Amino acid sequence: MKPKPFVPEILDGDARYVRDKTDGLVWHRCHHRILYADTDRSKVVYHANYMRYFEFGRASLMRDTAYPYREIEESGYVYPIIEVGAAYYSPLNYDDPIAIHTRPALLEPVRLRFEYVIINEETNELACIGFTRHCAVNASGNPVKVDPKTAHLWKMFPK
Repeated sequence: MKPKPFVPEILDGDARYVRDKTDGLVWHRCHHRILYADTDRSKVVYHANYMRYFEFGRASLMRDTAYPYREIEESGYVYPIIEVGAAYYSPLNYDDPIAIHTRPALLEPVRLRFEYVIINEETNELACIGFTRHCAVNASGNPVKVDPKTAHLWKMFPK
């Protein structure tokens, strides 16, 4: 099934944020180039490596919003992934430049969800759409309420 178009437009002159012209959602954007080590025998990016790109996008978003993941862990919280999903649309190859778009999507009392869109920047083709769902846990691994600073990201993220 063909996905809906993703047409990013820079938001307020800050290239780290874009608004999708098709649905109006705002996304954080970071850039990466495909490494040879990311490809498989068929010479395309191995499917599991998209999870690494999701993590890169999520970490970049948190860093750019002044709350790096390291600080989250230092404050006693960890957010392991409890669910992940991805749909692949066009393959990525060695040395392709990509844009990883990430947005905080859903905030629940002890869980949160990020969404991702990965685009080949040379062809503007949509490569992958995905999500990760996380559970807030303390240092002992017990579920806890999402910490206030992380919850603030959902409130302050550009609309």
